[in-house]
Amino acid sequence: MSRWFLLFVPLAAFMWAKMEIEIEGRHGWAAKLPTWRIEKHILLDIFLGGRPLTGYHAWAFGFVFLVFQLPFFWGGFWSWRAECHVVAAELIFWVIEDFLWFVLNPHYGWSRFHRREIWWHKRWVAGLPLDYWAMCAMGLFLFVIP
Repeated sequence: MSRWFLLFVPLAAFMWAKMEIEIEGRHGWAAKLPTWRIEKHILLDIFLGGRPLTGYHAWAFGFVFLVFQLPFFWGGFWSWRAECHVVAAELIFWVIEDFLWFVLNPHYGWSRFHRREIWWHKRWVAGLPLDYWAMCAMGLFLFVIP
């Protein structure tokens, strides 16, 4: 994997976070956007940490997934190992993006990055949302697959 790729993921996460800040403002997790929502479902507990699924997030997650898959369509080469690396990079992208959304958002910032201020991150461990730990662990696991 190219070292440039290691710069791409945080840069892309930064740009996506800035775009989401412009779209959502102070109302995280699309709370005030005109989009459909599924509030409760067992799969939301498993895959989204209990957060609602919104139309905004469904399309955003799908778009980013496809963008990370682009090298396979351009190069014509695909393997399970390469797919694991791409999914690992995407998981890390989302952790960085979400953290930057809070830190860069003028309505939040570092001082408001805690569970009392962020309703949509329901479970926290060691000062960070559990999702961050889980996604980083999964990303690391997928990256080291031989």
